[in-house]
Amino acid sequence: MSENAVTTGFSLDLNEDQIAVRDWLHGFAADVIRPAAAEWDEREETPWPVIQEAAKLGIYSLDFFAQQQFDPTGLGIPITMEELFWGDAGIGLAIVGSALAAVGVVANGTPEQVGTWAPQMFGTPDDVKLAAFCSSEPDAGSDVAAMRTRAVYDEATDEWVLNGTKTWATNGGIAHIHVVVASVDPALGARGQASFIVPPGTPGLSQGQKFKKHGIRASHTAEVVLDGVRVPGHCLLGGKDKLDERLARARERAAAEARGERGEKVKNAAMATFEASRPAVGAQAVGVARAAYEVALDYAKTREQFGRPIIDNQGIAFTLADMRTRIDASRLLVWRASWMANNGKPFTAAEGSMSKLYAGETAKWVTAQAIQILGGNGFTREYPVERMHRDAAIYTIFEGTSEIQRLVIARTLSGLPIR
Repeated sequence: MSENAVTTGFSLDLNEDQIAVRDWLHGFAADVIRPAAAEWDEREETPWPVIQEAAKLGIYSLDFFAQQQFDPTGLGIPITMEELFWGDAGIGLAIVGSALAAVGVVANGTPEQVGTWAPQMFGTPDDVKLAAFCSSEPDAGSDVAAMRTRAVYDEATDEWVLNGTKTWATNGGIAHIHVVVASVDPALGARGQASFIVPPGTPGLSQGQKFKKHGIRASHTAEVVLDGVRVPGHCLLGGKDKLDERLARARERAAAEARGERGEKVKNAAMATFEASRPAVGAQAVGVARAAYEVALDYAKTREQFGRPIIDNQGIAFTLADMRTRIDASRLLVWRASWMANNGKPFTAAEGSMSKLYAGETAKWVTAQAIQILGGNGFTREYPVERMHRDAAIYTIFEGTSEIQRLVIARTLSGLPIR
């Protein structure tokens, strides 16, 4: 953080602007997203009408996400994510999926690249576009260093040639802009990777299989195949000079480690994106958990058995108390990590991973308890908790599984290469 940067004190009190945005988003989630949620879950298709409505209102836009990202308190993005995903996780991800690709550009690109490519990821209200961040591969999910997609520089034409297959890409194949993480020096593992922009209509990029998923089914997830994809040199995020410098440092570190010394730490392109996005993903999980809790609470207060509401039973009441406690604890972890990130505070205890880990596990547990409280009704699609439980399962898997989050936290706390 620069000496002239202003640190905003951590506070749990939302200001007037934040409250206004929260209420505005909540209204959109309640009036537009929720009524459409079951239909698009069943159809397993991108909910273009909902995205277009969000674009018309200014929610699906670079300006809106940028305003929330640059909220000095760090709470703009978590508030946005929680409210949209309170509406529905599948549609929520369809609306915010392009933002992950934009984060990839902001985290690794130059100001000129951000200004050129980020607006194209959203398009306009009259011509909506999508973007995709492509990192995971069939054999390289949690093991980022195993990435096989290659990027080779063709000096004669000042082009990068990309070959490989990406998987689990949100908006993969249907996106206007693809951000692809590839290896430029396989010997360096994760340190030898870089991010590239693949402009629209570039030959050689195609969609592989589209996945039929357990949850978040309104969000398009597919493979992306790169077969001799040529992109101009200026599509390397950060530029070649910066890449060459980073690779040189990575080689020095590798040589130092081979000698038993500790070299300078070098961050890879994919992890730079994930570190920035994990608290936001945690906020999504909070929204899903809160939605299920509210359904369960309302049901418990109105559903009668043996002549009284079922919430009169301690078994139900105590479960609801635990649900609410875990949701609030998750939100606090997300807000802390988001505030730290926006104010240049280092994650000395992997606070970003903590927030994603706890919120993801909470969403999965809370939605399961909601089904239990609703009993047989919770197991049917007549009530939304069944869908919420299916959606919640992804939050212990993507953007780093719960096991990987624990590994990151343990390594950070111990300073040891725990496996």
